[in-house]
Amino acid sequence: MNETRISASVMDRYPKPDVQKIDELLRHEVSLCDRKIVVLDDDPTGVQTVHDISVYTDWSKESIEQGFMEEGILFYILTNSRGFTVDQTTKAHREIAANVDDVARSLGKDYLIISRGDSTLRGHYPLETMLLSEERKKLSGGDTDGEIICPYFKEGGRFTIDDVHYVKYGDELVPCGETEFAADETFGYKSSNLKEYVFEKTKGTFAVSDCKSVSLDMIRSMDYEGIENILMSVKDFEKVIVNAIDDSDVKVFATALHRVMRKGKNFTIRSAAALVKAIGGISDKPLLTRGEMVTLKNKAGGIIVVGSHTKKTTAQLEELKKISDIEFIEMNSDLVLEEGALLRETERVLKIEEECIKQGKTVCVSTKRTLLKVENDTPEAALVRSVEISDALQSLVGKLEVTPAFVVAKGGITSSDVGTKALKVKKAKVLGQIQPGIPVWQTGAESRFPGTPYVIFPGNVGDIDTLYKAVKVLI
Repeated sequence: MNETRISASVMDRYPKPDVQKIDELLRHEVSLCDRKIVVLDDDPTGVQTVHDISVYTDWSKESIEQGFMEEGILFYILTNSRGFTVDQTTKAHREIAANVDDVARSLGKDYLIISRGDSTLRGHYPLETMLLSEERKKLSGGDTDGEIICPYFKEGGRFTIDDVHYVKYGDELVPCGETEFAADETFGYKSSNLKEYVFEKTKGTFAVSDCKSVSLDMIRSMDYEGIENILMSVKDFEKVIVNAIDDSDVKVFATALHRVMRKGKNFTIRSAAALVKAIGGISDKPLLTRGEMVTLKNKAGGIIVVGSHTKKTTAQLEELKKISDIEFIEMNSDLVLEEGALLRETERVLKIEEECIKQGKTVCVSTKRTLLKVENDTPEAALVRSVEISDALQSLVGKLEVTPAFVVAKGGITSSDVGTKALKVKKAKVLGQIQPGIPVWQTGAESRFPGTPYVIFPGNVGDIDTLYKAVKVLI
């Protein structure tokens, strides 16, 4: 079903929220929460709303136990499953569910797992939340009453109104099914109405009638009792669509969710970054300054790697080129089709960037901006090829002999590979955001460049000048 594009001004028609009252009620509910919240992030961009939170890049029992033992209410596990095949993410999610349950039992602690996914609906859905539900039932015998679906993410211009999910372009809200994100080679879809999206992605296993929704009218009237009644009525893994156009909306929902969980209701959650922040009661924090990230003693240049092929990323890269102090290098990623050619290309690029960074000049390396098309291609083959290109791109950080002043990675798969393979991060601290929706990790002592700020820049977030603004803070 085709939805209609609408003016962004429609969001001004809803009553203004009582932010102070909403925050007070949420703080109270979070203070009563006695369970640990484990957030599985399908790429590293999911920490784009939080600060002073730990991110673990493996799901060993040792790492999970560290997360459970922390003072905070939640921690992240980076799965990078958006770069996985179906078999890989199935194996990973079964392992994670088993390890989390085992650690929780040993510590006598209840838990909630949130599957943090893309705000433009790409990823292994419904597979991942279904696996989490199945494994918990197998391990503890408990049914999952329902699944919460909330892709709202204000910083990225993602809004849900009347169950239709929109992406903001200028002054217009475009149904997500009509955007470039819906045409994704691996995770494409057609439906913008989230109830119909569920029907589409589950191949009819869940009908539109199996989805309930929490409306904006209900949220803005602060009808907590009504929202709780909806959540209490959910059974048999039915879906709950959360409409939201502001952070206060997901805070209202999170308050009601905490209340019904205390009454014994169990859910899985598939959401973008905003609902995670609300459920965890994470406070706002000003954008980071250079002094909070880059140490003055490092006189080397920084390294920026750009892998994402979205139109937004390409436009942002062109804007970045207005900074004359940066050396721009294009890696010929099409050489992935020739055996050994991509390796030779990375060696060529590495030699140039190494010399520049030593001399104090920041380098930006990007893949070719035209997405490679292969005749008779398959989604799985396209994914494997993109991972191979990303692996080459991350090696341009991982093989550096000089410590860069900072690292910026653009794109989901790229940023995960740079964090885990190139920088070898096992545990990082989220410092905050350098621009709205753009998180910064502080790499751990075990990493290749300890303490180096690592900026994780999603491929689908920001305005044309957002990458430019972020880099200007750093150099």
